[in-house]
Amino acid sequence: MATYDWLFDGLGLRDWCGTDGGTAPMSMADLINQSSGQQADSSIWDLPFPSMDAFNDACPSFPQSRELTLGLENGFLAIKDSLSLVFDPLTQPLSWFLEAAQYLFTESPWWIVIPVILLVVQVVSRSLKLTGFVALCLGFLAFIDYYEYTMQTLAIIFVCASLCVLLGVPIGIGMSRSDRFQNGMIPVLDMLQTLPPFVYLIPLIFLFSVTEPKLYGIAIILYAIVPVIRLTNLGIRLVDREVIEAADAFGMTDRQKLFDVQIPLALPNIMAGVNQTIMMSLAMVVIASLVSAPGLGVLVLRGIRNLELGVGLMSGLGIVLLAVILDRTTKAALARVNASQPN
Repeated sequence: MATYDWLFDGLGLRDWCGTDGGTAPMSMADLINQSSGQQADSSIWDLPFPSMDAFNDACPSFPQSRELTLGLENGFLAIKDSLSLVFDPLTQPLSWFLEAAQYLFTESPWWIVIPVILLVVQVVSRSLKLTGFVALCLGFLAFIDYYEYTMQTLAIIFVCASLCVLLGVPIGIGMSRSDRFQNGMIPVLDMLQTLPPFVYLIPLIFLFSVTEPKLYGIAIILYAIVPVIRLTNLGIRLVDREVIEAADAFGMTDRQKLFDVQIPLALPNIMAGVNQTIMMSLAMVVIASLVSAPGLGVLVLRGIRNLELGVGLMSGLGIVLLAVILDRTTKAALARVNASQPN
């Protein structure tokens, strides 16, 4: 007799349930007792949680948990073609941007790419020490033949982080100017920030081909866009109210207050969000190698699959060096922005 037979009998649902046993898989203890011809002892200590499978064991007409997950899968597959029809043309430019950036970074001669990167670092940081450190790191990665993988990773981060900023900053501004919009966006941002990285890849694998760069590009953007949105919203909301009142006294329009007062004063927070977005993009690039994302993550995956300890360790070191380069450069830019702010 199933544990929850009394529940369906008491509710008068036995005719609906039927008299046969449930279709849920039997536990190992039930199988042993059945094979030995013994009846399992019922005890309050062994009372199962009233789950779908436990109810199905007492009532075959009650759905099982696997029917729920199968229903979700079938429902998604039923609308897959319609979603692909809408999202394919909208996201195709992302594939073009990623392919163009990778072609530019990898096909350009190293004696052009590396000096350009060093020039950018020098202009952003105004630090010869940091520029020298970046030169040593890039030279080391090129010396061990990881130059192409490093450039692929940088190209992906460049495109995805740029799009995160282009999309995230306006969303953060919109949240700062509308409490209703902020209240609607916070649950979405919380969900994006708490979902495990691998979960982002599950629906995208069904929507797009694994060979399309937009598959991993969308996953990276969704994972990394949250910090720049949150910190843009926070930075603008933290602007001193007295400064806003002074701008109103001068007769500034909302547009002038936004671009001439609020955004400049919120720039340190926005730059901090950009820093976190870049670092999260790098983290997701490594995970996205599972779905054909090129770069150093491919070497990490190769080291795991083939048990090549040296490849795994060296590619991990390359990712660490790249993370340090990106972090130090963006923090140097943030320090310059902070130094330029009025006290």
